[in-house]
This record gives sequence, structure tokens and C-alpha cells, in this order.
Amino acid sequence: MGIIILIGVLGAIISAIVGTFWYSNATPMGKWHMQYLGFDTLSEEEKAKKIAEAKPRMWKNYSAQMLLSFITSLFIAFVTSYTVQNGGPASATFYYIVTIWLAFTLPIIGQSILWGTSEGSLAWKRFFSDSLSNLVTFFIIALVAVLIIK
Repeated sequence: MGIIILIGVLGAIISAIVGTFWYSNATPMGKWHMQYLGFDTLSEEEKAKKIAEAKPRMWKNYSAQMLLSFITSLFIAFVTSYTVQNGGPASATFYYIVTIWLAFTLPIIGQSILWGTSEGSLAWKRFFSDSLSNLVTFFIIALVAVLIIK
């Protein structure tokens, strides 16, 4: 059980690192992210004002995101551990990750965008960016889980 919790914590950290890079201004996905947040049309003063307004609640947002990432990582660790303990190959975890991503993550992100405020090509960019970010994160967490649990 301790290994699963350790992987959960590591996975939450991995998720934060991947997300920070993925949505940075250095990537196309980061630029798209700023577009669907509306930052691309703001002046520097307006951006600074919005950032200052958001700062007081950022610790809550990051804490909530870390908790959600921890829960996802726990699941990946559990599936990996259960598979290995029952004689399955650790590599089967990667199959499970793709299946879970297709069955749950894609529909949830799709629904969020479908009923959200993103429209047109920006909606598609957001869909691909957000869903691929999750897939990359899940694979890295699964790789760490496989390496630790083997």
C-alpha cells in the first residue's frame, strides 16, 4: 500500500511538471491555452490585473488539481500493482491507460468543450491539447509505476 501512495504522490508531482511545461508560452498548446482564456486579446496592464485578481485563489486551484492528480495516480499505481501481483505483464498497464483514456478522459474533455465557451478551431485545439496532455501524463506516471513496482 505504501508503494501505491508513493506513486500517487510522485504522479501528482509529475502531473504538475507536465502541465507546467505543456501549457507554458513556449509551446503551441500554451499559446492556445492563453487564447481560450482570452489572454491573447488583453493588453499587458489587463493581463497583470487579471493575474493579480487570480493570485489569492491560486493555492486552492493548485491544491485541488494536485488532489485530482493524486487520485488518478493512485488508480494507475493500483492497476499496475494488481496486474503485476496477479502474474500479468507490467506492460499491460499501458494498454489499460489507453483504454481508460479513450473511454473516460476523451469523453469528459469533449463534453466540457462541447458545453463550454470554446468555439470553432479553438475548440478543436483545446480538445487535442487537453486530451493529449492527459495521455502523456498518464503514460509517464504508468512508466514510473512500472519501474517501481517491477
